[in-house]
Amino acid sequence: MSTVMTRPGRLAAAGQWMQRHGSVIRGIQWVVVAVYALLIIVPAVMPLPDDSAHLWNNLTLAAQFVFWGIWWPFVLLSMVMLGRVWCGVLCPEGALAEFASKHGRGKAIPHWMRWGGWPFVAFGITTIYGQMVSVYQYPKAVLLVLGGSTVAAIVIGLLYGREKRVWCKYLCPVNGVFSLLARLAPFHYKVDEDAWRRSYKNGEHGHRVIPINCAPLVPLRNMKGASDCHMCGRCSGHRDAIALTWRAPSSEVVELGDKHASAWDTALILYGLLGIAIGAFHWTASRWFIDLKMFFATWLVDHDVTWPLQTNAPWFLFTHYPEQNDVFSWLDGTMVIGYILATALVYGTVLLLLLMGATRMLGRLSSVRLHHLTQALIPLAGAGVFLGLSATTLSLLRAEHVPLWWASDVRIGILAIANLWSAWLLWLVTRRYSERFVRRGLAMLWFAAALAVVDSAWWLMFWGWAPK
Repeated sequence: MSTVMTRPGRLAAAGQWMQRHGSVIRGIQWVVVAVYALLIIVPAVMPLPDDSAHLWNNLTLAAQFVFWGIWWPFVLLSMVMLGRVWCGVLCPEGALAEFASKHGRGKAIPHWMRWGGWPFVAFGITTIYGQMVSVYQYPKAVLLVLGGSTVAAIVIGLLYGREKRVWCKYLCPVNGVFSLLARLAPFHYKVDEDAWRRSYKNGEHGHRVIPINCAPLVPLRNMKGASDCHMCGRCSGHRDAIALTWRAPSSEVVELGDKHASAWDTALILYGLLGIAIGAFHWTASRWFIDLKMFFATWLVDHDVTWPLQTNAPWFLFTHYPEQNDVFSWLDGTMVIGYILATALVYGTVLLLLLMGATRMLGRLSSVRLHHLTQALIPLAGAGVFLGLSATTLSLLRAEHVPLWWASDVRIGILAIANLWSAWLLWLVTRRYSERFVRRGLAMLWFAAALAVVDSAWWLMFWGWAPK
């Protein structure tokens, strides 16, 4: 029998506790479902808050603060600190998808759904559409975007799989992001392959092996790392071979990054998290956006083309709240889409070229090596999305006159830590491909330029374009 299972440490014991108390976890999930439903449905049917509303006396503002000020930023942080515990223990969409699958038709997962590009495409579409309808500001947009995603998860659950989270595995808009960030987590459910093989003869605890249901469809015997595991604890102790275990936070990226190398992961990091997401956060603060919009508006008026300046788009296409003096014209909405896509194209392509340069320093230009090196940017990519979302947190606190003198220093600290972490990961990854210090040092120079490009985006948003 495996030593790790006969004398489990505290962490392994925590995994065992989760396995034994699965009903408690399921109960917690349904509590979260109820709170989630309250926060996305009730504010959508209430009047928009007026100037006298505050976080503590208005459900709409409170829900806005919970979703965008606390919920999403710290869900991202939890991926890095705890792995995908959010997915396995708290996520309302996952719970509803699995419940629907239990009572659904149980059809086979279609081939089109298994396409590897869905995490990138779903993230991009959801992020851009959220900006088109101002999802951070208005409850009807929240109900449309988040509620629509939840309904889709339920429908997929009713159609495909049996007690599985097919939506989470293939179509969830943030599955790819969570998968990347979880690679940095300091622990995971580790499979003892020797113990697994012994279980074919010895069974589990000396008895017949009891099958388990892995809802996120992870092949447990071959499970490596934490990117796909939802950390629900159901498999803890399975075949006396699986235990919750500590690991170096760099280990999955460094040791498994070449095996998990994927062009779609690279696209999600460079053109998604460091492209589309930056554009989505940028445009509201960007002086370039305003200058471009004025240029196009002037050109349209000079050429007697006025329909793009009209503000008759429905709220579910472009932001339309006249009572709040917040209405997008067709030009505004098109500019938002164009600005985000252009930002993604510029930042993503520049970063790709710099990483290609770093790859070339280590030998011939290899796609596997390129994708592996790109994963070193995950800490900075995740930190950037956290900072972008936390800007909403700070704006809501600023409206309540909460002192924010500390915000700039915290942002600098987060960026500094993320830069150092990414650089350290890259240094460790380069050792997989060359022992020569000069080659690795030259690769680091190219990577340092990539870090500077990413940092420039956040400098512009938080300092360069800030009111003087």
